[in-house]
Amino acid sequence: MPVINEKKATDPNKMDSKKLMQKQKKRLTTLIPFASTILFFLILLSLPISAQDNSQSIDELKKSVVQIRVFSQTKDPFSPWMSSGISASTGSGFIISKNRILTNAHVVSNAKFIEAQRYNQTEWYELKVLYIAHDCDLAILEVPDESFYKNSIQLELGGLPELASPVDILGYPIGGSKISVSRGIVSRIEQSSYAHTGIDSHLVVQVDAAINPGNSGGPALQNGKVVGVAFQASTKGENIGYIIPTNVIQHFLKDIEDGIYHGYVELGIQTQNSFSESHRKFYGIPQSEEGVFVTRVFKQGSADGYLFPGDYLTAIDGRNIGRNGNLIETNSIDFLEVIDNKFAGEEIQFDLIRQKKKIQVRFPAKKMPQMENQRSSYGKEYDYFLLGGLVFQTVTRDLLEAWSKNGQTQGGSLLVYRFYDASPLNDGENEDVVLYRKLPHPINSHSDFYMNMVVESFNGTKVKNLNHLKDLYQNSKEKTMKIQFYGIQVPLLLDREEMEKGNIEIKRTYHITGNK
Repeated sequence: MPVINEKKATDPNKMDSKKLMQKQKKRLTTLIPFASTILFFLILLSLPISAQDNSQSIDELKKSVVQIRVFSQTKDPFSPWMSSGISASTGSGFIISKNRILTNAHVVSNAKFIEAQRYNQTEWYELKVLYIAHDCDLAILEVPDESFYKNSIQLELGGLPELASPVDILGYPIGGSKISVSRGIVSRIEQSSYAHTGIDSHLVVQVDAAINPGNSGGPALQNGKVVGVAFQASTKGENIGYIIPTNVIQHFLKDIEDGIYHGYVELGIQTQNSFSESHRKFYGIPQSEEGVFVTRVFKQGSADGYLFPGDYLTAIDGRNIGRNGNLIETNSIDFLEVIDNKFAGEEIQFDLIRQKKKIQVRFPAKKMPQMENQRSSYGKEYDYFLLGGLVFQTVTRDLLEAWSKNGQTQGGSLLVYRFYDASPLNDGENEDVVLYRKLPHPINSHSDFYMNMVVESFNGTKVKNLNHLKDLYQNSKEKTMKIQFYGIQVPLLLDREEMEKGNIEIKRTYHITGNK
């Protein structure tokens, strides 16, 4: 990430503004040829006065900003029986209500211990995580010690900032130990991906200010109110930062009102723009009708059984959809933003064209539990199955990322295709299980041909998921185990007694504990 230079505050002008204006007015009547130059200086001399007001406001607001120090430890998806060492990181947060601190989920993910310190404090206080929402990268923390909040203030949430308006970003980025204040201009507002999970998309506000490590979780302020939370930056450009807007924050806060975070609902469809004239003619869509085509509907999503491939969506909840998928009224916000603002059980309404007929459909919003494997996950154990040194695991984003970094990816094209094609989501129940690694031993020396393959069946029974594979193995009485893989006609054959004996020696050799 680009490094932001520290800015030094300048002393405000102390001159009496009324006398100053009178003095300049007298000069204007006597020095007409220099009128334009004098006007220029009048503007300059008025700027420090407003800067003084802003400085005082920022000084007060600093009392709500929190520096967060995190000590974390993670499990290794590639070696799920192992944990990483303890690592330290820093972030920012701010007080939004009595004893509650808002920050990013990625700041405190995988944390073993968290502590905080406010502006001008010298003592560090222990922090507790109350709620964490990985799908929108937000978390609520609390310091149990009441003395931490002495002389603090609570920041108020504002609305969505206007394009080209300035925002101040407060936090504790790298490069120093003191609080930092940087200013940026709102340059874009759109639906975009959140890097924390790798798959979720929500509304973001882009600003031309660098957001560096440590800034994450800090408030973006406008007129003394929070308009967003700093959370990520672009690595492909200079001074391109992103903040989570307050409508996402409000959704998160409303979700946890019952004491549980439930998460975002999913429409569960893929769409295509309608700029293609051949598509419009084929489906009989009039030129006057704006909208998008449905190309795919996932099982167990909100739209399952209500929308179908070929449907032409023209409006959602009475709001017209453009040919590019954005709401016509804004021309910059994706229509899925309407879904983002809903909770489970709330109604979704679409106006659409199906088989050249205009119809309207209504259905309840709901979550898609099978989406979890598509997200990067945090603070979890990775389940696995060890069979004669062969390591089987559910295909998840975490495993694929660790697998690709390890470099032993030969023959894994089908594995990657199935994950990104979301084939398991089409089924709605099954999860892909992959033989992605082996712990070398004489009993598994013949298995290289099957590495990075997805399991299809065990002894003739189709494998639904990792637990199902374990059950099939435990309940099997056959001496020879036959594992069939997708795309390979010849199965992997294993001698049960030989595998079980080998497992004991392999666990001892590779220091693996447990009954996996």
